[in-house]
Amino acid sequence: MVYDSLPEGVTRETMDVDVLIVGGGSAGLSCALHLQNQIQQHNEDVAAGKKQGEQIPEQMIVVIEKASEVGAHSMSGAVLNPKALRELMPNFKEEGAPLDTEVKKDAVYYLGSDYSFKLPITPPPFHNEGNYIVSISKLNRWLATKCEEKGINIFPGFAAVEALYEGDKIVGVRTGDKGRDKNGNPKGNFEPGLILKSKVTIFAEGTRGSLFKKVSEKLNLRAGKNKEVFEEGVKEIIQMPPNTVEAGQVIHTMGFPLSKSIGGTFIYTLPGDKIIVGLVAYLDSEDPLLDPHRELQKLKTHPFLQSMLKGGKVIAYGGKTLPAGGYYSMPKLYGDGFMVCGDSASMVDVQKLKGIHLAMKSGMQAADTILEGILKGGDFSEAVTKNYDARIQAGYVKDELYRVRNFHQALSKGIVASMPLLALQEATGGRGLQDPMPIPHTDAETTEKVVDVWGPNGFAEQLGELPKPDGQLFFDKLSSVYLTGTMHDEDSPNHLILKDGDICRSVCEPNYKSPCNHFCPASVYEMVPSTKEPGKKDLQINYTNCIHCKTCDIKCPFENIEWTVPEGGGGPQYREV
Repeated sequence: MVYDSLPEGVTRETMDVDVLIVGGGSAGLSCALHLQNQIQQHNEDVAAGKKQGEQIPEQMIVVIEKASEVGAHSMSGAVLNPKALRELMPNFKEEGAPLDTEVKKDAVYYLGSDYSFKLPITPPPFHNEGNYIVSISKLNRWLATKCEEKGINIFPGFAAVEALYEGDKIVGVRTGDKGRDKNGNPKGNFEPGLILKSKVTIFAEGTRGSLFKKVSEKLNLRAGKNKEVFEEGVKEIIQMPPNTVEAGQVIHTMGFPLSKSIGGTFIYTLPGDKIIVGLVAYLDSEDPLLDPHRELQKLKTHPFLQSMLKGGKVIAYGGKTLPAGGYYSMPKLYGDGFMVCGDSASMVDVQKLKGIHLAMKSGMQAADTILEGILKGGDFSEAVTKNYDARIQAGYVKDELYRVRNFHQALSKGIVASMPLLALQEATGGRGLQDPMPIPHTDAETTEKVVDVWGPNGFAEQLGELPKPDGQLFFDKLSSVYLTGTMHDEDSPNHLILKDGDICRSVCEPNYKSPCNHFCPASVYEMVPSTKEPGKKDLQINYTNCIHCKTCDIKCPFENIEWTVPEGGGGPQYREV
């Protein structure tokens, strides 16, 4: 919740910066570091007489990050294509990039209910030779140290809550207040948010960026675009007994446990006898009981996983959403005083489940555009920022996204129905039968009633399929949340805005069995006996459990929940994922 009023006598401090980057993830940090490198190179070339013109004066480049530290909210699979990292820092290995292991083996399996078989040939999209298994939280922490070594200002614990405008021009942001109680009243430790005035602003908030969402609506940046759609992923890191794991394996599976939804699983092996097990599900599923955490627990009951994970213990957990609409869902990428990068701009190759290198490259191309604006006397009008889009369109970000521009739309029709469509897309460079292939519904609009998907007894049957938590390999949601290290001040405003509780009680629970109680990977949402209507249930929001996946903002069938940023610093404390 955004509060505008301040206690009497308290004012907001205003800070003028040259370049403001909202989000300390791979896109934002790559933008900052590449820009500083380019400025340094320009000045060296001018000094050496290799380039005409004047040296660029020192630029105040600021990255704000809502997490308590960079990387704490970063969660991904993750297999990294290193080509953007190599461009950003050719000697990244020598510089100590935290690469867990190079990929040595690939495999794809189909899982039946109690059997498995390996595909004789690994499909090309699942080839990962030359890629690295990484922890994105570790990688982003490392990128942040490289930025700070270059004099870039990184402010963790600062959540941007409002974009500042002059007409349609973005001129900065306001950060959220700290030290308000549950009712929004200032406490003794109250600190007002800052006004950050900037010459150019880069939105790099990641999936479903809450600030860019508002900017996009105000400036109509998605006009004529396909609707945004998303996937939800959950993962665990499992510590195995000594000398039992061969590092560098990447295994993908399809089939079990998902039956009503499209998705798949990934298994990566790490040094130190660790195994990553994750599951990704499409959120345009009709299933109101879709629960990726539950499906991940069921996955581990399969004989294929049981033999692999015997003696293991889960030591880390995380969950997030990722944009799946691809090229045709990308918003307008620029405007007067701003650009948008990475996941906030739907830059994920959903066929390969890769977006880190695209986020990094988009950040670097935004930096190239910023440098152009600086050299034009600080001109960041749309006439200059449109060149960012031209750079994207001329490079491999566009090439890779365009090749799979209709992939999600086809696969959403189901595994069997999509196979001929996907084969035709592969043969025609992504075109297929229809180009562009539309996305007619948002993820919220696809949800159907429980009885229509599962039948009259489906709800009870689904809940009965869960494996019993044992604190070793199988966990309930609350125990999994504990592994994320999530922390929010319990006496702070609820950042999850419920628009109409009557809908939850009177329509959603009776007909849909409260999808938010299922799709949320962190037990934030819970139906409790109603205090208003005996015999019915009210929605209780345990917002201090929130791990910032933003599924609730995407998948509630009535679009009845709005995810906003909590007080800066709150949220998960990822270190391994």
